[in-house]
Amino acid sequence: MPDEQPTVVLVHGAFAESASWNGVIERLGAAYPVVAAANPLRSVAGDAAYVRDVMAGIGGPVVLVGHSYGGMVITEAATDDSSVRALVYVNAFCPDTGESALTLSGRFPGSTLPDTLVSYPVATGGNEVAIGQDGYPAQFAADVPGDLAKLMARTQRPVTEAALGGGLSAASPAWRSLPSWFVFGDADRNIPVAAHRFMAERAGAGGVREVAGASHAMTVSQPGEVAETIIEAVRGIGG
Repeated sequence: MPDEQPTVVLVHGAFAESASWNGVIERLGAAYPVVAAANPLRSVAGDAAYVRDVMAGIGGPVVLVGHSYGGMVITEAATDDSSVRALVYVNAFCPDTGESALTLSGRFPGSTLPDTLVSYPVATGGNEVAIGQDGYPAQFAADVPGDLAKLMARTQRPVTEAALGGGLSAASPAWRSLPSWFVFGDADRNIPVAAHRFMAERAGAGGVREVAGASHAMTVSQPGEVAETIIEAVRGIGG
């Protein structure tokens, strides 16, 4: 019998939310079962545990897709989980053991994100950060229509400093044993394109798509490119 069709699980990153995948979901169409998870953005370990709960509810094979910090989460969530068939990184962090979003974004020059952030304390301890609304369109979504970029600034999900600074705890990252695909923009102002190229090469990616002029928000601005990469991943594992 043929293998069961995998469910595509989409995990957004910081300063976004699950509706940022709407255009990608539309382009995947009815042929691909999809779930867009609401990433808590509290800690790498806790967020990964939540994604594992989502996968357990699906109860079958999955392809994990992460955007930005969501790449940290899917790498952690896939550890020792036999239901995960492939990983897709969309302008995303692809960490090795101990690496955090902060260490990877600072490994190469070019990120202008720190200067746009606002932070404030949260009742559970520590701080969380968001991108200031005035700076959000240029920083996060430069190739998104202005009115939509402003809406995204208002609906963004803040992330804790603990999540951004938390390292991958897995003794061996999941991409060492699972096939992975990468799609990223060369105009990403959050994560330097040199970092994306480095991570894709290090992971021995099964496919790499670099999109000229694409901002960090390419799930919104370039949903077709993202969907095509996901489809390549699903087909690449025989789904």
